Amino acid sequence: MAAPVPQARSLLRLAAILGPGSRGYRAPPPPRRSPGPWWPDPEDPLTPRWQLGPRYAAKQFARHGAASGVAPGSLWPSQEQLLELEAEEREWCPSLADMQESLRVQQLAEEEKRRAREQLIAEQMAKMPQMIENWRQQQRERWEKAQADKERRAQLQAEVQERLGYHVDPRSARFQELLQDLEKQQRKRLKEEKQRQKKEARAAAMAAAAAQDPATSGAPSS
Repeated sequence: MAAPVPQARSLLRLAAILGPGSRGYRAPPPPRRSPGPWWPDPEDPLTPRWQLGPRYAAKQFARHGAASGVAPGSLWPSQEQLLELEAEEREWCPSLADMQESLRVQQLAEEEKRRAREQLIAEQMAKMPQMIENWRQQQRERWEKAQADKERRAQLQAEVQERLGYHVDPRSARFQELLQDLEKQQRKRLKEEKQRQKKEARAAAMAAAAAQDPATSGAPSS
């Protein structure tokens, strides 16, 4: 079947642009390999380094066999290389027994970790009621302290108001100054009262200990 007219015209136009020389072009054939082994020049600085080692010799022996002139025994790894290969194989390709033992140890560790976590949860759950009660007690004590502070401050404000008169604004500097002085005096009294109670408790404890100790409560030795 003949090509359409526009396509034929395009082909003719392309041939005219390329010229007659393009029709006679032939690609060069690929380079032929030498029939025998080829060894690079070690003195040539352009020679790749790998072609001067055992890897290239093994490649020539694999391609040409005995004709390469390579001794087959030289291609085997040395004793040091064998040891390195065995160590690498043991590290990356362990035996089935080693993998089973590693899996068993891992499972035991996970089981021990799970038991320890369950025991910790059980212990914490057993302590939970007491912890809740302690938290509630702290909340009650905090609320009682806040209420006591509120009442104490209200009493101090009433005392200041009584001293200065009810016509004085509680926000004035004079009112606040007197209120701070009264608070300092009250804190000082509370501190002294706590110290007195501690001394009395310490003295009572020493008296009780002396009464229970026969060596100190008995008659003095002659």
